[in-house]
Amino acid sequence: MEHKLDLIALLTYVDPAYLSYQEWVNVGMALKYEGYTASDWDDWSKRDMGRYHPGECFKKWTSFEGTGNPVTGATITQMAKDNGWMPRSGRDDHELGWEDEISGDYVVVDKNWVEGKEIHEPKDWNPVQQLTTYLETLFEASENVGFVTDTWQNDDGKYLPTRGAWDRTAGELIQLLNQCDGDIGSVLGDYNPEAGAWIRFNPLDGRGVKNENVSEFRYALVESDTMDIEKQNAIMRELELPIAVMVYSGGKSLHAIVRVDAANYDEYRKRVDYLYEVCRKNGINVDSQNRNPSRLSRMPGVERKGKKQFIVDTKIGKGSWEEWQNWIEDINDDLPDPEKLTDFWDNMPKLAPPLIEGVLRQGHKMLIAGPSKAGKSFALIELSIAIGEGANWLGWACTQGKVLYVNLELDRASCLHRFKDVYQALGLPPRNIDNIEIWNLRGKSVPMDKLAPKLIRRAAKKNYIAVIIDPIYKVLTGDENSADQMAHFTNQFDKIATELGAGVIYCHHHSKGSQGGKKSMDRASGSGVFARDPDALIDLVELDVTEDLFKQEENKAICAIYKRYFQQYNPQYLENSVSQDDELSAKAMEEHSRRAIYNTEQSAAQEEIKRAVKSVRGRSAWRVEGTLREYAKFAPVNMWFQYPVHKVDDVGSLKDINPEGDAQHPWQKAAGKRKDKAKEQRRSKAEEFEDAVNNCNMGESPTVKDLSEWYSTTGKTVAERTIRDWIAKYGYVIDRNNGNVVVKKDSDDHENPPQ
Repeated sequence: MEHKLDLIALLTYVDPAYLSYQEWVNVGMALKYEGYTASDWDDWSKRDMGRYHPGECFKKWTSFEGTGNPVTGATITQMAKDNGWMPRSGRDDHELGWEDEISGDYVVVDKNWVEGKEIHEPKDWNPVQQLTTYLETLFEASENVGFVTDTWQNDDGKYLPTRGAWDRTAGELIQLLNQCDGDIGSVLGDYNPEAGAWIRFNPLDGRGVKNENVSEFRYALVESDTMDIEKQNAIMRELELPIAVMVYSGGKSLHAIVRVDAANYDEYRKRVDYLYEVCRKNGINVDSQNRNPSRLSRMPGVERKGKKQFIVDTKIGKGSWEEWQNWIEDINDDLPDPEKLTDFWDNMPKLAPPLIEGVLRQGHKMLIAGPSKAGKSFALIELSIAIGEGANWLGWACTQGKVLYVNLELDRASCLHRFKDVYQALGLPPRNIDNIEIWNLRGKSVPMDKLAPKLIRRAAKKNYIAVIIDPIYKVLTGDENSADQMAHFTNQFDKIATELGAGVIYCHHHSKGSQGGKKSMDRASGSGVFARDPDALIDLVELDVTEDLFKQEENKAICAIYKRYFQQYNPQYLENSVSQDDELSAKAMEEHSRRAIYNTEQSAAQEEIKRAVKSVRGRSAWRVEGTLREYAKFAPVNMWFQYPVHKVDDVGSLKDINPEGDAQHPWQKAAGKRKDKAKEQRRSKAEEFEDAVNNCNMGESPTVKDLSEWYSTTGKTVAERTIRDWIAKYGYVIDRNNGNVVVKKDSDDHENPPQ
């Protein structure tokens, strides 16, 4: 049966392990409604081996009865869409249906200009040699071969094959053929010369001739009986199809047995999809009924209505599926041709407009790196607001436009409240909040290579000028220390930027240890790809604030509060009695307040001062450094992080403060590097585990499950039982109240003993 959309192909996008029981049942009902079989449902369900029970699909299948409101194939289509599949109208690289068309050109041959290539019947007709060559080319000696010599006639008088035989190996058949004195009928059984004979091109398991009995998904059949034989031959050869053997059917077509070398049935279907569509694109009208791996093909060495079925050629085209597919892809790649500089010297293309003035252009990528307490998420929210409102971000002007903030970590309510809190702390009126859209994906995030196409599809018509993804550890795939795996990961940001023309901004955490003595590009955790891939790297390093500086900041805050109260309640006293020096002294301003304002206002001021001092002590200081690809290097920006926003240090209080752990003299820096290197070489499992605890949940106390998932992203599978052993071994305990891992105190912890 042919279907408008191949639902089995669509189900490759749907993992049954992530479906509820009812959703799983809906898939079965939809398949039955659309004319598929219980075997199709059963084969797909096997992907969830944790819940799969043999025979359950077939038992359930019989209970599906028609209703007035049936579950149709649209249910499966929507599931596939939700998991990244897109129809042709959305994009061009979706899973192919049997009658669908591949998206790329994939055109190698212009059939209108192809000259036919003749085929020639063998001069010395040797049926044994024909069949022996076929068997030796396609099969191992120990593999079972299916063939048919018996036929029956339908009502139209057409000869059709029976199930045939499948009980002998290729080696047995070859031996018997070599001993039969040219009488192949004594080996295979006599055939009807009006009908010819058939043979199955894939090896069988010796128990039957269905798809489930195919033991190796090695070959596929390409046949067309609607075009000239000579033209079929020419096009197949120009396409360089990896043909193991080509047989003339004795009728209107050639049977090309094409090497596909699929690992399993699912891969076989995908490769046959690809093969058939490339053939169609190049003028071969493939008979799609031949797609099954257990399909019969015409047997060489026999006659059919006075014509011989014979081998035209063997080992045509490329030597393997991979070689052929790479050749097809290379011919049809979408890479641009080299350009001459002289062609553009006097007419240079326009540069992409700036997104962040002096830092990042639209359509480019930016990474913000820093430790967990730097407030990177708040910085990204501040940037979202700055772009939405056309305001400044850390002193840089931002182009106004629509921005998408992809929230992977916070629950929806917390994220929305955080945006409002930042707006209020910045003192910005929400005049253009319609420019800011938030995609809340906590608990629904998928690896970046699957998230990227979903994001592109949803954002295609929104005209975003920036996409902000926070945080990337939630969608990180592979080992972050592997350059090639991280290159594949960061390539997903390129796809988003290229497809949408929007700036892509994301953040990553620092590696463990002091960062002050390192260059900005060396601070991000994992492979150097993280720092070298983006067009702009914004790096945050904490400054080591002294007690004297904290006291200065407290003094400023106190003086500002008193001055405001004087201006409100006794401006004349402020003008006549408070000197400029007094305005800079908290102690002097306090003395003046006792004389200048009433006790009630003075008491209110004291309460406000308490809050201000507490806020000052809650600040952290940061230096912003960067490495830019499109702009000149900027001078470091110093700022305070005072929850929930960052404030640039415009007065220069922080300019002479060193980053935490920064050595002041060259010899100290050199010594520090040697120590760091030695320490790195001595890293123990305990330190690795400490890294995992500190980093896997972005600074928050992780659960055992968080730790297990963290190790899995590095390619190392660690059982939860092992993690619990490490918790006890390396000085941690599990908090019974919330199930989080916490650092074990020096004193005995009797309230929360390890579990």
